[in-house]
Amino acid sequence: MRELWRLWPIYSLCLKGLKLWFKVSMICRRISTYLSWDENASFEDAVRTLNTLQTNAGFLEQIKRERGDPQVQLEAMKHYLIRSGLQVEDLDQLKIIHVTGTKGKGSTCAFTERILRGYGLKTGFYSSPHLVQVRERIRINGEPISPELFTKYFWRLYNRLEETKDGSCVSMPPYFRFLTIMAFHVFLQEKVDLAVVEVGIGGAYDCTNIVRKPVVCGISSLGIDHVSILGDTIEKIAWQKGGIFKPGVPAFTVSQPDSPLEVLKDQARKLMCPLYLCPPLEAFEEEAQPLHLGLAGDHQRSNAALALQLARCWLQQQGHKGIGEMKATRLTSRRALPLAPVFHPTLPMKQGLQDTEWLGRTQMLRRGALTWYLDGAHTTSSIQAGVRWFRRAVLNQEKLNNGPEVRVLLFNATGERDTAALLKLLQPCQFDYAVFCPNLTEVSPVGNADQQNFTVTLDHVLTRCLENQKQWNRLAEEKAGVDPWLAQAPELGSGPLHGPLLLVPPAPRPLNANSLVFSCISHALQWISQGRDPHFQPPTPPRGLHSHPVASSGAVLLKEASSIQVLVTGSLHLVGGVLKLLDPALSQ
Repeated sequence: MRELWRLWPIYSLCLKGLKLWFKVSMICRRISTYLSWDENASFEDAVRTLNTLQTNAGFLEQIKRERGDPQVQLEAMKHYLIRSGLQVEDLDQLKIIHVTGTKGKGSTCAFTERILRGYGLKTGFYSSPHLVQVRERIRINGEPISPELFTKYFWRLYNRLEETKDGSCVSMPPYFRFLTIMAFHVFLQEKVDLAVVEVGIGGAYDCTNIVRKPVVCGISSLGIDHVSILGDTIEKIAWQKGGIFKPGVPAFTVSQPDSPLEVLKDQARKLMCPLYLCPPLEAFEEEAQPLHLGLAGDHQRSNAALALQLARCWLQQQGHKGIGEMKATRLTSRRALPLAPVFHPTLPMKQGLQDTEWLGRTQMLRRGALTWYLDGAHTTSSIQAGVRWFRRAVLNQEKLNNGPEVRVLLFNATGERDTAALLKLLQPCQFDYAVFCPNLTEVSPVGNADQQNFTVTLDHVLTRCLENQKQWNRLAEEKAGVDPWLAQAPELGSGPLHGPLLLVPPAPRPLNANSLVFSCISHALQWISQGRDPHFQPPTPPRGLHSHPVASSGAVLLKEASSIQVLVTGSLHLVGGVLKLLDPALSQ
C-alpha cells in the first residue's frame, strides 16, 4: 500500500498530462474543423450539398406530432447548436431584433434593417425564403454574403457537425435549421452590431426562437397560413406568433382583429413582456412632409410603422442618441393595450424608409410595352393587398399610345393553400390570359441549384398547375358562361406530363378566360413576352410553343399590344424564378 502511495505523485502527474493532452487535442480538432473546408469547393458544391438537407414530408409530420411541446424542437435545435461549437449563451452577444407575423414580417425586417444601417451600424439580416440565390437569406449591411463567404462558412459548419455526430443523433439538421445556425456563426464571426432575425414559420416552435434575450420583438399582421403546423384558427396562430415574447423584453404589434389581439395580450401578461400597439404611420407624418416608402402598396404602411418602433426601441435600449423627439398627440388606444410612443422620425429614419428595397414584394419592372408586377403574396389577405396595389398601379401608369392593352396573370401556389380562394380574389383584375407553371426556371435541373426542391416530384407540381387552371376556369365559367364550341381538353393523367413543354387548354374554355399551363417559368415567359423584353434572352423556343389555338391567337395579340401588364403572384419561389430570368445580374 505504501509503495502505491509513493507512486501517487507520478500517477497524478500522468493524469494531469492526460487531461492537458485531451484539451489540446480538442482545441486542435476544433481548429482543424474550422479550417478544413475545401478551398477549391465551389459555391455550387455547397448549395448542392445544402439541398440534400431539405425538409421531407416525414419531418413535417414529426413537427406536427411535436407541436404540443415546443421544448422538444428547441432542445433539438440547442443540441445542433452545441455540436456546431456554439452555446445558447453565445447568442446573447448578438443584439437581436426578432420579428414574426403572417404577412409583412419580411418587409418590416427590411425597413428596420435599412433604418439602422443609416445610423452607421453594421447590420446582419436573416430572412427566408430566398428569391434567386440561397445566400440572400444571410445579409450583412443589406447585401447577401458573397459566394466565397457562404462557401467558407457552409463547409466549416458542415464539417464540424460531421465530426461531432454520434450514434444517438442525426448528423445534420434539416435545411432551415442548418441555415439558421450558419447565420448565427456568420453574424458572430463578422462582428455585426445587430442582427434582424425573421421567424421562419410561427414563432413558438420556430428554430429562431432559441434566442433567449432579443433586444426587442415585433409581430406584423396576422392571418391564416400553415394551418397544419400552426393551427386552423387565427387565435391558434396568434398563440404561435406570441411564442417569441420574452420576460422583460419590449414587444410591438400592429392593429389586429380583437380575438388574436386578446391572445397576444394574454401571452404577454403571462410572460411579463411589455406589449405595445403601434400607432398608424399617419401619426408620424407632417402635412408638408409625408413619409415616402421604398416599398409600394398601402399595406406597407403598417409594416413601416412597426419598423419605426422596433428601430427606435433598439436605439434607445443601446443608449444611442438621435432616436426622435416625442410628439404631442391625442391618440389613445381603445384596445386595452398601451400605445407605442409617437415621435418625430429622424433623418436616418425617413431616409431608411425611403431607401428600403425588398425584391419580389410589390415590385415593378418596366420594359417598353411590357410591365412586370411582382408580388410574392400567398395568403388571402396578402393577395387582397396585392390586387389593390396592382389595380391602382395599372390605372396610374401612363399609356404609351392608344393601342390594345393585354393583362396576363402568371400564377402558382405551393403547399396546402386554398388556391381556389386565392384565384377568386384575382378575378376582378380582368386578366385576358391566366398562365400557370411550376416554380422551376427550366425543366432541366442544370443551373437550378438554388431553386431545387427535393420534397416534391415534377409530376406533383405539374398536376398542381393543372388543378389551379381547372379552378380558374370554373370561376370564370360561373362568371361568364361557357363557350360550347371548344373541344374538351385531355383528361388529367391521360398523357405524359414530361417533356420540354406542357401546354394545356381549358376544358371547356369559358368566355374571356383563356388559360394555359407551361412546364417551367422560362417557357411561360417566352410566350408572354413574345421577344419584346430586351433583358430576357431565352433559349430557342421549344417546338409546339404555339401549337394550341389559344397560345397561337394569344401570341398575335401580345405581339401587337401597345401595353402588356403581367402580374406574377401566388408564390415567392415563382417570383424568384421570374426575377432570375428577367434580371440575370441577380444570379451573378
